[in-house]
This record gives sequence, structure tokens and C-alpha cells, in this order.
Amino acid sequence: MPDFLIELFSEEIPARMQTRAAEDLRKLVTNGLVEAGLTYAGAAAFSTPRRLTLAIEGLLANSPTLREERKGPRVDAPEQAIEGFLRGAGLTRDQLEEREVGKARVFFAVVEKPGRPAAEIVAEVLDSTIRNFPWPKSMRWGAGSLRWVRPLQSILCILTTEAGAEVVPLTLDGITAGNTTEGHRFMGKGRFSVTSFDDYAAKLKQNRVILDPAARADAIWAEATNQAFANGLEVVEDAGLLAEVAGLVEWPVVLMGAIDDAFLGLPPEVLQTSMKEHQKFFSVRNPGTGRIERFITVANIETRDHGATILAGNQKVLSARLSDARFFWDNDLRTVKTKGLEGMAAGLSSVTFHNKLGSQADRVARIEALAREIAPLVGAKPDLAAEAARVAKADLQSEMVGEFPELQGLMGRYYATAAGHDDGVPEACEMHYKPLGPSDAVPTHPVSVAVALADKIDTLTGFWAIDEKPTGSKDPYALRRAALGVIRLVLGNGVRMGQLSLIQTAMTVLSAQLQAAPDSENTTNLEIPLNLLSFFHDRLKVYLKDQGIRHDVIDACLAMPGNDDLTLLVKRAEALAAFLKTDDGENLLQGFKRAANILSQAEEKDGVEYSYGADIKFAETDAERALFVALDQAETAIAPAMKTEDFATAMSAMAALRAPIDAFFETVQVNTDNAVIRRNRLNLLSRIRTICLSVADLTRLDG
Repeated sequence: MPDFLIELFSEEIPARMQTRAAEDLRKLVTNGLVEAGLTYAGAAAFSTPRRLTLAIEGLLANSPTLREERKGPRVDAPEQAIEGFLRGAGLTRDQLEEREVGKARVFFAVVEKPGRPAAEIVAEVLDSTIRNFPWPKSMRWGAGSLRWVRPLQSILCILTTEAGAEVVPLTLDGITAGNTTEGHRFMGKGRFSVTSFDDYAAKLKQNRVILDPAARADAIWAEATNQAFANGLEVVEDAGLLAEVAGLVEWPVVLMGAIDDAFLGLPPEVLQTSMKEHQKFFSVRNPGTGRIERFITVANIETRDHGATILAGNQKVLSARLSDARFFWDNDLRTVKTKGLEGMAAGLSSVTFHNKLGSQADRVARIEALAREIAPLVGAKPDLAAEAARVAKADLQSEMVGEFPELQGLMGRYYATAAGHDDGVPEACEMHYKPLGPSDAVPTHPVSVAVALADKIDTLTGFWAIDEKPTGSKDPYALRRAALGVIRLVLGNGVRMGQLSLIQTAMTVLSAQLQAAPDSENTTNLEIPLNLLSFFHDRLKVYLKDQGIRHDVIDACLAMPGNDDLTLLVKRAEALAAFLKTDDGENLLQGFKRAANILSQAEEKDGVEYSYGADIKFAETDAERALFVALDQAETAIAPAMKTEDFATAMSAMAALRAPIDAFFETVQVNTDNAVIRRNRLNLLSRIRTICLSVADLTRLDG
């Protein structure tokens, strides 16, 4: 079985596109080969800035011959039907077979599709792959019609067997496939031929190209951390930057440079962001002080002066960049010290948040009002929460955030500290945006929690009020993320609050603000959007599903009072989920459903509700009397447990009902001929239903 090697050699491919492109090449080629009948043992794709490579092992030398039998019309069928069958099969009348099928004679066509050599199929598949490659952006060059991410310069395409390497015959817009490639742009020794993948990878390395992007990344990280360690420093981890830099070089040369002392007073995050965004440098930190003191850059060439010239040039450009950052920092601090953080925030009144929801300053006022309401619920002082809300978005007006938007919040913390705010206000400036995603940290300081909740609830109620809810996969205002943020804040901090009342408060604040606005053209629907609570519940189901709690368990708890208290709701759902995983839980559920079914059928038939009056004096069997006692004991335990939200105790008391309910149904006939006994037993079933439903709506559970 031959091995197959493809290399598509071009000008530099953007680093962000390389990984996806290598995977697309592997998928398109292997899918095409398999569809044509060529199976293989394994395939691996690689990328460097100037090449996409695919190596396939154990490819079939030829596609198999296919034999297909097609049943046609009867022998005495109209001539037109027979002619149509012949055209479809590509045969003549004398090539058909006649066979007995039941009582009729029927034409059969045996069509053989001969196999083809692998080289022929590979050429077709690769031609189609290149012409239809799904680049996010592509270009044409010269006079040809071919499109590629950057001008395609050569194609290496060989099949290797024990007899040697065979070039696959393929010409594409004037580019003829061959068995040669070239190494590093500057350190390579010109074009060279290859005979197999192993030969290819070895010769590339000799010509200063590391083919595997993971190997390049590992080499960069190992050398960077070694150099930092040798100087008593540490490299700030950044997996995204590492992957990007590995896509910028074919032969990584790691160099460490110093940052001018004039810039060491900048916040470390500013240094890190500036170096990463503008120059793709890694930050090197002093673990003792937390300061960023040096940088790591990765060159694509070895030099006689061991990178000294490269470092000098990089340091010159870096100083210019950091001078800008220091200018922004100094100007922002000057504004904060002269006008205060609220003075910096004054410009938010001229920044539109949404044309139906007012300016950013209007939004800040709403968040402040909400934060005051939420503060007592999370253990924060209302005045502190309001103070934090007023200044939390001030840094949006800073020059630093204007240059580096990703530093919003973080710079707010620095500026709030410089302005003399304390008691959790600076932390709230940074943390109120969080959590931004499922893996992001959840604020825990009371002031931060109050402002973060207020921020997200204002966003949700505002867009619900103007009917800009998420639809399908579209969520332009990230409202699903905001709802998940509220859920994680509430659950992560054990916050006890009625979600509906908080939504109503937010809507009241919004309504008052918009009604007072001079723009009377607002068409906002200010009815309280009760379905926003349902939206929270839907997001909660998604969140809890990832925690292993079934949707029907959540539905059973949503049907109970207090379902807008998310902490209470989850506490109940967790207890019920744990209960249902036990044998007692599953069996009790079946007993409950049996009781509920018998009861509902009887009530429908009799036209009455059996909801009271069960009396132990009418019990005829020991099983009945035991069930009366068990229900009394369960009721005595469950009622106070539910009041104190001790759901584990309530579930345990329900579990104790399993055996007496099982025994009752095994030995007692409910619908007896004695009307008094029947009514008493139906009322007894009603007690089972009532007690079980006091814990959760078990009718909503599957099964």
C-alpha cells in the first residue's frame, strides 16, 4: 500500500488561519479519497507560515472494481421503458440478462465499474480540493483564475511504495505538481527533492523548518521559560499568543530583551497588553514584585550577532509603543486627580448605549438605583454599592481604554484606587463585568456582586422592554451570557432574592427614566416582561444540565412556589436529583404515579375530588394501617423540613414511604365493591399525592 504526501507551498499564510486550513485539507482530501473508494490507515496534517502539508499512510493502490446488479422492467414491457433502462445502465439489449421473478421474466443489468489507480483519483481529489478550498479570505494573482489565501507557488504530490516515489500527474493553473520543495526563506539551501514523508520532514529540518506547529510551540515555550528562569524571572503564560507566534515562524529563535526603566511603573497589564497586541511579545515577570521587567520575542532567523540587532530594533519600536501607553496613563491619572472618577465619567452622557435605552450615563444611573436595592441582599452597604455603580464605567472615557478596549474594568480599578476610593469600590470597577463566560471567575466581594448583578439585570430588562430578545442562534447583545452571569453570581454567592421582584424594580427604574426623557418618541413596551423569568429558567436548565441535573427534575421544582429564588430552586433540584438516583426514590416515584393515576381515574369517573376524610378506623388490612402511620410520620417530618428548606430531610422522609406504599399496592384492592372502603382508600391515595407534591411536582418527571 502506498503512502501519499501533499505540500501546498505559498507565500505567508496568516497565523490565525493555519490550524483550520490544515484540518480542512485533511478532511477534504480524505473524504474525497474515501468517496472514490480509496481507504487509508492514517492521515496527519501540518502547517507552517508557508506551507500546508498532508501525509496519508496505507492508501489503497487502486480503487476496487464495483459490480452492481440492477433490476429492470419485465421482458414484455413497452419498448420505451426498456430503452430508458438501457440508457440508465449504459448497456445494449444483448448485454441484459433475463431471469424468472415470480411468474414473470424480468430484465437484469450487471454493471461493472472497474477500479482506477490511486494516482488518477488523487489528482482529481486534490484538484477539486485546491479549487474549492474554504479560505475565510482568498486572492487571485497573475492571469490565472485560481484563488488561494496567498499566491500558490508550488505543489508537491507523491505516492511512495517499496519501489520508490511516483509524482502524481497534476497541473493547476500553470503549476505542475512535482517532488520538490524548499526550506527556510533565508536559511534554506534551495529546492530539494523528497521521496517520502520521513525524508521530507528530515530535509525540512536540515533546511531550518520545523514542520509540526505543536513542536514549534513546545520549542518556543521551553526556550522562553529557560531563559527567564536563568534570570530569576517567569514568562506570563498565554496559550493564544504562543499558538499565534508558532504560526509566524518556521524556525523559532527565542530572544529576551529588557524594558526601559522609564516604563516599569506602568501597570503590568498595560505592558502585557501593549506588547502582545502590537508586537506579539511575551511578558516576563518578576515573581517577587509582580512587575513586568522583560519581554520575549521570537525571531524567524539565526544571526551572527545572536539576535542583538533584532533585539535592538524591537526595543526601539517597543519604547515608542510604551511611550504612547505612558502618555495615556499619565493623562488619565491627571484627569482622575483633578476631576475625580465621576468627573471622568461625565462624558458618558454623550455616549449612546442604545437609541431606545438612552446614553451610557442613563444606564449608569439605572445600575446605581438597582445596586442600592440589591446591596442588602448580598451583604453590601447600599451607599458603597451606589458609589461603585457611579464610577464603574468611568474608564470607558479614559484614553487607555480607548486604545486598549480589553482593559476596561481593570483600568477602572487602578483609576478608582488613584482617586481614593476604597472599601471594595475599586474591585467592583474591575469585577462588575464578570463572569464573561462559563469558565470566567465569579465576583465574591459584596460590593462587586451588587454592581455586577445590577449591570446584567439592567441589560436584560432593558432589552426585554424594547423587545430585542434573542432569537434562534442570534443574540447580538449577548443576553444569554448576561442571564448565565446572573445565575452564576446568584448561585456562586448563595444569594437569596426574588428574581421577579428585582425585574419589576429594574423595569420601574427604566420606566421612570424614559418617561422623564425629553425624547417622547420612545415606543418602549413598559409592561413587566414576566417571560424574562422564563428566560432565566431556560438558561438555568442549560446550566444545571451541565451539572448533571435532568431537565424534568428542574421542571418538577419550577412548578413549586418560590421558583424565582434561583438559589432555593437549585437547592430543591439538587436534593430531588440525588433522591431519584436511589432505589427508594425511583420506586417511590412509581408508587406515587400509580396512586395518582388510580385517583385521577376515579375522580373523573365519579365526578368528585377525593382530597380529605381518610380514616384509619375503616382500614381493613395491616398494610392499610401501616400506610396510615407512615403518612402521618412523613407529614410530621416533611412540613417543618420544607419550611426550613431542609430538602434532604424532606426527601429522606419521603423515602420512608416507599415500603408501606409498595406493600399497600401488593395486598390491597382500592376499587373494592364496598363504597365506604373504596372512598376511604381513594382518600388515602390522595394523602400520598398531597404529601409527595408538597416536596416537588412529581407529575412532571419522566417515566
